[in-house]
Amino acid sequence: MRRSKTISLAEAIQDYIKAMKLDKGLGETALIGSWEEVTGKAIASRTKKLYIRDGILYVYLSSSVVRNELMMLRQELMKKLNRKAGSEIIRDIVLR
Repeated sequence: MRRSKTISLAEAIQDYIKAMKLDKGLGETALIGSWEEVTGKAIASRTKKLYIRDGILYVYLSSSVVRNELMMLRQELMKKLNRKAGSEIIRDIVLR
């Protein structure tokens, strides 16, 4: 039996992700995974903990100098991370 509407495997996976409402969680995971690529090794090595809750990215840093530097660049960093993720996942960044 031949089907008239065939889709590619990639389209089937995308449909499944949308149906199971996994796209937000996968986007958050991808964003956290791209932290080192966006910020660089120096900042990533001083990052102790990183998570997203309710659209807010919480970043725990071991260096107060890095924290102050990121405070000044917070808006630009948020734009870069959202651009990398492909959608607006984070609305704010909290540095601790």
